[in-house]
Amino acid sequence: MPEEQSHPEVREAVARLCADYPDEYWREKDRDKAYPGEFVQALTDAGYLSVLIPEHYQGAGMDLAAACAVLEEIQRSGANGAACHAQMYIMGTLLRHGSDAQKQKYLPDIASGALRLQAFGVTEPSSGTDTTRIKTRAHRDGDDYIVSGQKVFISRVEYSDLLLLLVRTTPRDEVVKPTQGMSVLLVDLREAVGDGLTVRPLETMLNHATTELFFDNLRVPAENLVGEEGKGFSYILDGMNAERILIAAECIGDARWFIDRASSYAREREVFGTPIGKNQGIQFPIARAHVQTEAAALMVDKACRMFDAGEACGSEANMSKLLAADASWAAADMCLQTHGGYGFTVEYDIERKFRETRLYQVAPISTNLILSNIATHVLGLPKSF
Repeated sequence: MPEEQSHPEVREAVARLCADYPDEYWREKDRDKAYPGEFVQALTDAGYLSVLIPEHYQGAGMDLAAACAVLEEIQRSGANGAACHAQMYIMGTLLRHGSDAQKQKYLPDIASGALRLQAFGVTEPSSGTDTTRIKTRAHRDGDDYIVSGQKVFISRVEYSDLLLLLVRTTPRDEVVKPTQGMSVLLVDLREAVGDGLTVRPLETMLNHATTELFFDNLRVPAENLVGEEGKGFSYILDGMNAERILIAAECIGDARWFIDRASSYAREREVFGTPIGKNQGIQFPIARAHVQTEAAALMVDKACRMFDAGEACGSEANMSKLLAADASWAAADMCLQTHGGYGFTVEYDIERKFRETRLYQVAPISTNLILSNIATHVLGLPKSF
């Protein structure tokens, strides 16, 4: 393991854990559209999903760099951390903005694995990435909020105990700024499903346990309001930097997996009596993917250091996510091309990882929105929308 990488001991331990879940395991889960529960439990038992939870809540109390190391190594092993990665950053909203009673009630059990907070309800069919136009409504009724509306592309709900839900508590046309009037509720899925909440699986090209959610007068205790009513949008934004940096680390892991696989295949595969890796037409794309990945990794490291130092890092988080996602997608395309027809076969695992890493051009924020943000907030160009 290169010395310059942070938390080498974490990386080595995660790599050892992942070795117990080889390609065949992930191939089978992908084929059956099954949740990798055994893998998630192993990560939980080893304490890796509680890496960002402070020690006084029974977490590991480590920094974002450690969390990045965990997720990068998961992806580099050929596994898929998307099955559980949200638990690392969703709890940040609760940690930073929840009441003392909420933190004491939930965080220790999340850290131990007794509770899973892996689902994040923001996106809606009509609003897409324009979060200020969400229509899921919650109004106060005594000691409860009553929630009605719909969410889409919400992953892991069926394998989570708690859902962090963004709702409108004040209509958009009744607030001064469109970002006002939204609130965050912590929904206990064990009580809500079938009693005001309907979960409908949504088939996609990825094995991400993605669903649509339908809220029909769901009652949520008012004590489950996180922070202050009407300030939920800022709470959600607060956690997005961590999310984007962590996803960027996953992309770096993916890219390195593709480069490793392509390099190994190019050394061994012979055509016309010689290894294909001897040809510059094969060498150069692999080398370029490596250069692109290492450059992106430096940006991820910078954003991570700024986050851990408490510095404003919105632009750096966005840039790291864009660069890393581009690097992983370029490496995926290169790896598939290097393998030729074999890259399309299930047994080589490239087509699976190819599909998985393609997601990060779109989510958790599309590359075009990142470019728009950099253009207006860094370069001072006029807004296009």
